[in-house]
Amino acid sequence: MGFTFRVTAAVFAFVFIAIVFTTFEHPPVQIEQRGYRGLGMIELNNPRNLASTLAANAIPDPIPPEQPSGQRASEVYSNVQVLKDVDAAEFLRLMNSITEWVAPEQGCSYCHADGKDLSEDALYTKIVARRMLQMTQQINTNWKTHVAGTGVTCYTCHRGQPVPAFVWFDDPGPAHAHGFAQEWIGQNHPTEAVGSTSLPADPFASFLGTDSEIRVVSTTALPTEDHHTIKDAESTYGLMIHFSKALGVNCTYCHNTRSFFSWDLSTPQRATAWYGIRMVRDLNTNFLGPLQAHFPENRLGPLGDGPKLNCETCHQGAYKPLLGTSMLPGYPELGAAQ
Repeated sequence: MGFTFRVTAAVFAFVFIAIVFTTFEHPPVQIEQRGYRGLGMIELNNPRNLASTLAANAIPDPIPPEQPSGQRASEVYSNVQVLKDVDAAEFLRLMNSITEWVAPEQGCSYCHADGKDLSEDALYTKIVARRMLQMTQQINTNWKTHVAGTGVTCYTCHRGQPVPAFVWFDDPGPAHAHGFAQEWIGQNHPTEAVGSTSLPADPFASFLGTDSEIRVVSTTALPTEDHHTIKDAESTYGLMIHFSKALGVNCTYCHNTRSFFSWDLSTPQRATAWYGIRMVRDLNTNFLGPLQAHFPENRLGPLGDGPKLNCETCHQGAYKPLLGTSMLPGYPELGAAQ
């Protein structure tokens, strides 16, 4: 009896320690007050994680500028559809930079087929890259309400990888029984997208792939056309968990705990996030979605859809992508649509 008790106690102690060490933030923890005292409007920062955060958001050294050639890219090279008016020397510099940002191991052959004319659209990656250049210019030109003057480049999302680390596809859900037990309504199957909770598992398709309203409470007591259900609220909570993880912040980065609903009491970052949601919808709907037909089967999701982006695609755990460092001054041609 004594031996069994000791074994049980040891197992319990091991499990308890494992839960504590994997659940709670390890000290030291620094607290940053972001609002009035007593409202819980604080951010928790751990100096232990600072070095890894800085390393993950370091930017590569820019390639030195070239002397202008005096000729436009479209005058020197064939099939230039996006950067027509860029100086030909700067055009080559940008192509070399994109290679380092997106495909440093594959090199130019990632978009240009070996042994073929570089102007040919022989590979799907070149077609996608061209559209991604247009998307980058769209962000920097028409979505300053979210990216301000900092802007983005290809490196913001790719970070030296052909496919950004954080993209998403429509979630088919887990395999489940048929008949009476088949209706799982997207819940009770923990997924990383919602912080491994039992909230609805795919907030991206609901809110970042369409223009569905993001609501927690209804504005009417009885069901109407604009009435929102408890499940709508739970889906919203799942999206909020994504925001928190993507930006590495607490809920109070945008919201005031006195009234999460009230815009008047919220921080300015909530308005920035509002525009960011609409920017992501625009990019998924008008840029990434139409590219589905160009992707090979191995690049599609389990339901046949193409890759799409969310907040983590750019932010990658930082409150500002690359901690707010702008790469645009070295590549101004990415800052304006052409």
